[in-house]
Amino acid sequence: MQTFSGQEICENLDFDGLVPAISSGYLNPPTAPQRIHHQINMPATQVEGSDATLLYMPAWRAGDLIGIKLVTIFPDNARRNEPSVYGNYLLLDGASGRPLAMLDGTALTLRRTAAVSALASSRLARKDARTLLMIGTGALAPHLIEAHARFHDLARILIWGRRHEKAEALAKSLSPKMPCPVEAIDDLKMAQGDADIISAATLTTEPLIKCDLVRPGTHVGLVGAYRPDMAEADSALMAKGRIFVDTRAGALAEAGEILQAIQSGHISEDDIIAELSDPDTKWQRGSTDEITIFKSVGSAISDFAAAGYLWQKQTPNHK
Repeated sequence: MQTFSGQEICENLDFDGLVPAISSGYLNPPTAPQRIHHQINMPATQVEGSDATLLYMPAWRAGDLIGIKLVTIFPDNARRNEPSVYGNYLLLDGASGRPLAMLDGTALTLRRTAAVSALASSRLARKDARTLLMIGTGALAPHLIEAHARFHDLARILIWGRRHEKAEALAKSLSPKMPCPVEAIDDLKMAQGDADIISAATLTTEPLIKCDLVRPGTHVGLVGAYRPDMAEADSALMAKGRIFVDTRAGALAEAGEILQAIQSGHISEDDIIAELSDPDTKWQRGSTDEITIFKSVGSAISDFAAAGYLWQKQTPNHK
C-alpha cells in the first residue's frame, strides 16, 4: 500500500488539474452517503465551547475506487498552535477492496476545499474582480489565496485575522509567491467594502461579514463554519445575495448561515440557486451588481475526486 504525505499531496494536487477534476466529479458523482457527524464533549477543564467533532466520509464508484476519510476537528487547538483539523484518507480498490493508498487527509482537505471555492468563484465572481479579502489565517487560508489567485487576475490580496500578527506572518510568507501585493489589514469593516471577492475560513459563531458593509457585485465564499451554530455571514447578507452551495443536503443539514437565515425568515430552501452537481448553465451571475454567495460545508464527492485525481496522476496504469 502506498502512502502520500501532506507535502506530496500539496505538490501534486495542482489547481490547474484539480479544479476540473472536482468539477467533473460533481457532474458525475460517486455514491456518497451523507457523512456521519459525531460531537465529542470535551472535559470541563477545556475552554468552554471547544467540543470536538469526528467525521466519517465514505464514497465509492463500484468496480473503480472506494474512499473513506476520517476527520477530527478540535477548535481549541489554535490555542496550542496546532491545526484544528486532522484527517486520514484510505483509498481502496473498487473491484476487490484491496487497500491501495493512505493519504494525508488534512492536506487533501485543504487542497480540495480551496479548489471547490475557486471553482465557484471562477463561475460567479465578476471577470474584473481585482481585490481578494481573506478572512482567517488558519491552515486553509494560504491554499484559498493560491487557488483564487490562479483563476483571477488579482491586483491586491488583503488578509485579516483575529490575531494581526498571524495575518502579518501569512502575508509575509505569501508575498514572494503571489503575482500581486499581499497586505495584512486590521480594519475588517473597511476591507469588506474594498473587496471584489471575500473568502472566509473561520470557526466563528458571530458573523464577521455584514450585509451593510459588502458592496454590490461582490462574490462571497464561505468555507469555514461547518455547524448550525456557526456563521461567517449575517442573515441579511444571505437574503440579499444569490446563494450557491456544494451540496444541498449538506448545506441544509450543517450550514449555519443558511439554517439560521431560514429560521429567522430571511430566506427559504428555495433560495438556494444551485449545487455543484447542477449544470454550468445554473452557475451564472445575473448582473454585475448582484452579490453571489457560495457556501461549502465539505463533501465526500470532492475528497473522492481529489484522491482519484492524485491516484491516476501517480499510477496512470493501475488496475
